[in-house]
Amino acid sequence: MPWFVALALLVVPIAEIFVIIQVGQVIGGWPTVALLLVESALGAWLIKREGRRAWRALQSSFETGKMPGRELADAALVLVGGTLLLTPGFITDIFGFFFVLPFTRPLARRAMTAFFGRRVATQLGGPGLGTFIPGAGTPGPQRPTDDVVQGEVIDPDKK
Repeated sequence: MPWFVALALLVVPIAEIFVIIQVGQVIGGWPTVALLLVESALGAWLIKREGRRAWRALQSSFETGKMPGRELADAALVLVGGTLLLTPGFITDIFGFFFVLPFTRPLARRAMTAFFGRRVATQLGGPGLGTFIPGAGTPGPQRPTDDVVQGEVIDPDKK
């Protein structure tokens, strides 16, 4: 995984510069700069709105006592998407909008859950994240419901 991050840190800026130059040749230099500024402003507004929504959903899940799997995944996607949106460039903006927009975030969440689920499964040799995040993949092994153990509860304090 570290080699992938190093490769991305080398390739992504080069690809961004290439795309910016290509767009600049088609629509002109100043319109390209204006488009990048508009995308950044729109991204900042969207991050603020969706970040608040994700934070409220996370707080609500804590208050109700339910496991915040989906809410944590959404908060992580908004954080990563916000970072990508504030980075200048068209390629990072595409991925940033994909992570932050409310109608594309469920697709990104499913992809993220599948990716990390496979990594957890290979690292631990277990079933993956499907058993830890509600609604994320197939459930783990279930306890059979037909096993009934007959017994008596003995309370040692009532002697």
